[in-house]
Amino acid sequence: MPEKKASRAGRNLPAAIGVGLLLGAAIIVSLLTVRFLFIGVIAAAIAVGTFEFAGVLRRVADTRIALIPVLVGGQAMIWLSWPFGHEGSLIAFVLTVLACLLWRLSGGAEGYLRDIAGSVFAAAYLPLFASFAAMLVPPDDGVGRVLAFLIGVVASDTGGYIAGVLGGKHPMAPTISPKKSWEGFAGSLVAGIAAGVLTISLMLHGHAWQGAIFGAAIVLTATLGDLVESLIKRDLGIKDMGTLLPGHGGIMDRLDSLLPSAVVSWLLLSAFVPA
Repeated sequence: MPEKKASRAGRNLPAAIGVGLLLGAAIIVSLLTVRFLFIGVIAAAIAVGTFEFAGVLRRVADTRIALIPVLVGGQAMIWLSWPFGHEGSLIAFVLTVLACLLWRLSGGAEGYLRDIAGSVFAAAYLPLFASFAAMLVPPDDGVGRVLAFLIGVVASDTGGYIAGVLGGKHPMAPTISPKKSWEGFAGSLVAGIAAGVLTISLMLHGHAWQGAIFGAAIVLTATLGDLVESLIKRDLGIKDMGTLLPGHGGIMDRLDSLLPSAVVSWLLLSAFVPA
């Protein structure tokens, strides 16, 4: 049986769209029913992503993350951000690092620094960054804040994807992500800024110029997150972090642009539209 021809996007587009719609529907339902359920969605995704990342590092790089401390501490970072904000997340992160240092002691000196570095990176990159998305939820206008963040990232990804597939000719970072082009980045900027202006103006009653800055910042962080994830995978010699999501790869492959964008979203929205 002949193999199906790969799309210009380099992935199974129908499967990717279907999975994306299902994930989006789950998020929308959580936000429009009991918005704090979205924190549970974040916590579940980060737990799965941590397992995924730890497994990849163990198989490919012989790096053993202190999985229990990172999992437990990661959940603490996310859930403590609900009542205590960034102070709760920071304290949980510091305690997680200390727990990782102690947890790995029994394994001896060989590879200690390598394993601790991997553990601390996993704790910061996944749950600490994700806790900023959780901090968008508690304010009275939390649904609008979360939607502004998510719509901005989706608009950036979609605008870049369409512009890149239709007219991408000049590689942006050929040694890191050959399919990413400057034309795609321009498409991301147009879509992201438009999304920022609309969401900040209509849902959060901010100014259009604030929305433009917000949208441009989300495009930059989403692009940076995508490039960082690509660089990590190239360093490890893998194509995807997992196979859980058809057409997308693993959970980590979907979190790449969201995680750094969550941090910037919280910072900018706290400044532009204080709760």
